[in-house]
Amino acid sequence: MTGTTLLDRAVLRMSGAEVRDFLQGLVTNDVVAVEEGAPRWAALLTPQGKALFDFMLWADGDDILIDCEASEAETLARRLTLYRLRRAISIAREDELAVHWAAHDGRGVPDPRLPALGHRWLAAPGDAANRWLPHRLSHGVTEGVGELGSDKTLWLEANARELNGVSFTKGCYVGQENTARMHHRSKVNRRLIVVRTWADPGEGARIWYPDLGLAVAHLRVEALSEAMSIGEPILPDWLQSTL
Repeated sequence: MTGTTLLDRAVLRMSGAEVRDFLQGLVTNDVVAVEEGAPRWAALLTPQGKALFDFMLWADGDDILIDCEASEAETLARRLTLYRLRRAISIAREDELAVHWAAHDGRGVPDPRLPALGHRWLAAPGDAANRWLPHRLSHGVTEGVGELGSDKTLWLEANARELNGVSFTKGCYVGQENTARMHHRSKVNRRLIVVRTWADPGEGARIWYPDLGLAVAHLRVEALSEAMSIGEPILPDWLQSTL
């Protein structure tokens, strides 16, 4: 049987009576509305609205589980601890749970960003999943510090509006002012775009996956033809319709 565990993901558990209110004032999506079996994609931003960490939020009873990059889990936990101050909220790695993914077998729930990404669920660790990275990139979806950068990309430039990663009705959070201004002015000058290329794009791309022939570039919307100097841009319907 093909494995389903995403080995590059980790789970943080946040517990405490104030956990939802605490996160509601920090992250880009509506934490109060997160329900069991209905995760939401969200991010923690700088005050200027640039992405620091992106993650999935899951409800587990009164707790919130954060499905995040394994390499960034400790750094994210430390950042959340700084914001926590004296609130009675615990933040800990949940090693008994892992993030699972399958493209077609029907387990779990549809990825909240885009149903075509397949299904996702949390369960005990198992065998490693194959093909998640090329599957995700083939749909033009970017994630993680390697692709978004840390304090390099405005959240709407990461296509968060199109991929359900932001609420414009939930109220204030860190980076909300600039994010809301961009939304209401419909002014997103740059986008993260997945590009097909077998040649090293050098500084023209944020990151290159040579084994896949894919790269992620931060490109100006009015000059997407720039991507042709790197390779062939992947512009799925969900993205092309908004450019």
